[in-house]
Amino acid sequence: MQNQILKIEGLSHKYNNSWAIRDINLEIAQTGITGLLGSNGAGKSTTMNIMCGVLNHTQGLVMIDGLDIRMEPEEAKKRIGFLPQNPPLYLDFTVDEYLKYCAGLRLIPKSGIADAVAEAKESCGITHFGTRLIKNLSGGYRQRVGIAQAIIHRPKLVVLDEPTNGLDPNQIVEVRSLIREIAEDRAVILSSHVLSEIQLLCNEITMIEGGRIVFADTMDAFNGYLEPKSLRMIMDNAPAPEVFLNIPGITGFDQLSERQIRLHFSSDQEISGKLIELSVKNNWLLKEITVDKSSVDEIFAQLSSKSKNKNLF
Repeated sequence: MQNQILKIEGLSHKYNNSWAIRDINLEIAQTGITGLLGSNGAGKSTTMNIMCGVLNHTQGLVMIDGLDIRMEPEEAKKRIGFLPQNPPLYLDFTVDEYLKYCAGLRLIPKSGIADAVAEAKESCGITHFGTRLIKNLSGGYRQRVGIAQAIIHRPKLVVLDEPTNGLDPNQIVEVRSLIREIAEDRAVILSSHVLSEIQLLCNEITMIEGGRIVFADTMDAFNGYLEPKSLRMIMDNAPAPEVFLNIPGITGFDQLSERQIRLHFSSDQEISGKLIELSVKNNWLLKEITVDKSSVDEIFAQLSSKSKNKNLF
């Protein structure tokens, strides 16, 4: 991969005598959103904490923009912004006080703090809340403040852990839009247990189960991981269900409406062509035929099950 911001090779970490992650290899491009998936205890948090410099890894290499995070931690961390699942907010600070404090922690020169705070507030849509106490903000705006602290030093890589957790539907839409804007000129790693959110926002996806990567590819490849097993047909002159059930490869029939049916089939990928041919021949007046995609939940469950059947350590 050209121009990667993050490169991880052979990353492993042990807590006492137990491996939390083993042989993680990952590359992230300079822009776009990469989803990080995994069950509870799969190793996601350990991986994120290591790449953000919070945890010192046992084995392997972590490079941030060409910098080894173990050998040059301060320079590497200047390029990372991190929003933990529970945002590190000081509720009795105003938004301006908190962001100025965060800018100082990020070693931004005093002469540049005011501009950095103003830019972060504008990017996150909280300019008009500068003098408001954080404890008086809604959950959605508190999350925006948390994201503002993660980008105040203009990092090249932003890591967001469950950024929409606990928000109402309108706030979720707003924060998702903000994440897309942030990813236009930098890389974002998004960890979420809401699978539809990963599917909606991410260009690439990495899934960790049992401490190892079980999938790393594009979102399109993830969506196509499982072969479809059903399709929908809309017809003006549909035959009796028995006609479909007698077609080789058809394993089930559902009547969805007067004109629409769902057919379940085996792995024969030529079934659509067969049905179109039969429709023309028998005057079923076919209006639409659509192969159903496997849900992201089904794909996640399949990958999780696959990893549990392996001896990972």
